[in-house]
Amino acid sequence: MLRVSFFVIPALSVFAALYAEGRGWGVLPGTGVAGWTGVVVAFLALDLAIYAQHVAFHFVPPLWRLHRVHHADPDIDVTTAVRFHPIEILISQAWKIAVVLALGAPVLAVVAFEIALNATAMFSHANLLVPLGVDGVVRTVLVTPDMHRVHHSIHERETNSNFGFNLSIWDRLFGTYRAQPADGHLKMTIGLVSYRNDAATRFGWLLRFPFLKGPTA
Repeated sequence: MLRVSFFVIPALSVFAALYAEGRGWGVLPGTGVAGWTGVVVAFLALDLAIYAQHVAFHFVPPLWRLHRVHHADPDIDVTTAVRFHPIEILISQAWKIAVVLALGAPVLAVVAFEIALNATAMFSHANLLVPLGVDGVVRTVLVTPDMHRVHHSIHERETNSNFGFNLSIWDRLFGTYRAQPADGHLKMTIGLVSYRNDAATRFGWLLRFPFLKGPTA
């Protein structure tokens, strides 16, 4: 399952880039944006697209029901980075492919983005204690574990913040950045208010979770 998540599925975005490149499709080729400029622009556009997708999965009710699988984890660690419902993974991949095709993103940009997205997702979900001084510097560019941990808080106002997976700029730019959890990192509660039991750790239950009747938080 992990091999599919980390290799096969991201490869679809690369195949989409190759397909678009072979036909000259996309906004970037159409406007003459090429070379390293095209790579940087495409990378930033893809990262913004993932930020926007994450926001949508929080505020569109049917999408939130799927995304709750990710937030039901009561203990955030590196395994949380791959804890997504299969339907969400398919929707996310379809969205990335659509953006790649629309942009005409260079293959190099897509490869770099997929590597960065997987690496930073594992880093930001890792159960790491990064020194405050180092964290403060790193989070000016990248999402750090302390920054993203706020997003997994049981408090809704904190859950609906810090949506970035890779670059931290989008949360700052769109006003969704929250520096620290109200309860502090050592005392904060991770997960969902209404699902604080062992069921949230069972694979079969998680597959059914989006379709169960009950509280949505």
